[in-house]
Amino acid sequence: MQIGDWAVLLTAATAAGWVDAVVGGGGLIILPTLLLVSPGIAPQTALGTNKLAAVAGTSASVVTFARKVPIRWRVLVPAAVIAAATAGTGAAAVSLIDRDLFIPIVLVVLVGVAVFVTLRPSIGVTLATHPPTRRKLVLTVALAAGLIGFYDGLLGPGTGTFLIITFATLLGTEFVRAAAMAKVINCGSNVGALVFLAATGHILWALGMTMAVGNVLGAIVGARMALRKGAEFVRIVLLVVVIGMVIRLGWQQFG
Repeated sequence: MQIGDWAVLLTAATAAGWVDAVVGGGGLIILPTLLLVSPGIAPQTALGTNKLAAVAGTSASVVTFARKVPIRWRVLVPAAVIAAATAGTGAAAVSLIDRDLFIPIVLVVLVGVAVFVTLRPSIGVTLATHPPTRRKLVLTVALAAGLIGFYDGLLGPGTGTFLIITFATLLGTEFVRAAAMAKVINCGSNVGALVFLAATGHILWALGMTMAVGNVLGAIVGARMALRKGAEFVRIVLLVVVIGMVIRLGWQQFG
């Protein structure tokens, strides 16, 4: 690749880190850019290289959020381990399942998310008046980690977004706290998928580590902006990203 190609990928990785830290969905920036700059790259190699950068970015987001937002580590760390295991399973199942079958389902879910967030402006903007019981919290987080973690390994786009919406809707969590929770679990799912893809030789290490630098920078800036500007800012970015994902996946499926 030429120096210009590296610059484009570093810029894309930085933008993806910012988006991922705020609402998730950064993979929709990095993956198309990788495939555009390197047309001959295998899809799994693009995914693995993206995961290397994403692990660094999500880790930086977790550290940044943890300084300002209370994080229930005893619940979220085991959930991250579950997400790592299911994401690795999802990555292993890629060759066995026609992923194109999932895209229409994901599109329907994303449209539903956009409509729901638009019609329910209070969701994620304020904390629930009646906090969930510990049992409900543990079950919701564990199930979300398992199911969405598997999706992350299998397909990927919008993993953080789905986690944030799940926590805001089912637990009544405010968007900034939901984003912090999502980053812990997303870090686990990224690690799980990365381990499998590394073991099968689907990572361009030099490129991935270079992109990781940009991803970390974007993640830190994004997390700080989310903390500073609050839930309404996250809500607006969430809607923009969801609409962008619908357009991107719709074009991929039907264009």
